[in-house]
Amino acid sequence: MAYRVQETAQVHETAKVGDGTSVWELAQIREHAELGTDCVIGRGAYIGTGVRIGDNVKIQNYALVYEPARLADGVFVGPAAVFTNDHNPRAVAADGKKKSAADWDAVGVDVAEGASIGARAVCVAPVRIGRWAMVAAGAVVTKDVPDFALVMGVPARRAGWVGRSGEKLREAGEGLWEDPATGDRYREGDTGLTEAAE
Repeated sequence: MAYRVQETAQVHETAKVGDGTSVWELAQIREHAELGTDCVIGRGAYIGTGVRIGDNVKIQNYALVYEPARLADGVFVGPAAVFTNDHNPRAVAADGKKKSAADWDAVGVDVAEGASIGARAVCVAPVRIGRWAMVAAGAVVTKDVPDFALVMGVPARRAGWVGRSGEKLREAGEGLWEDPATGDRYREGDTGLTEAAE
């Protein structure tokens, strides 16, 4: 099995693209980027140098994933979402001279398994998006997002919990939360939400 690249997309010869992955029109995948199997890279999306992407990841049209971002398996990145990589961006140094790549240290966005980033959301590095978390459309994430958290707003704040299905969880009493779509239960503790034991 091989991967599919549309004619107008640019995939650098040093990039690694997994079997079954589709790279659509005008997408750009830079040097030494690594994409897993069965990914979808949408029209006009940008994948920076050395970015690591797991299996079954969907990156929608015009999303910008700058290095050194890391996306685990099953991550969804909505249209026009942006992952930054410079905490103090400047085109020039304090003395007015043009900055080069050697003049700053890239910081990345780390997205854990199954998390979803909504359309036009901005994740300001360095930041971690937890397992199965959901970032609402248009949110600006400036702090780490816990596992299973739903965050929204500018700056993004937790507005609830979500399950693996993506549905907002409902309270089930005694610190438990339930996924209305699957019936799965989660336990809330001091450090956040964890999947409840059977």
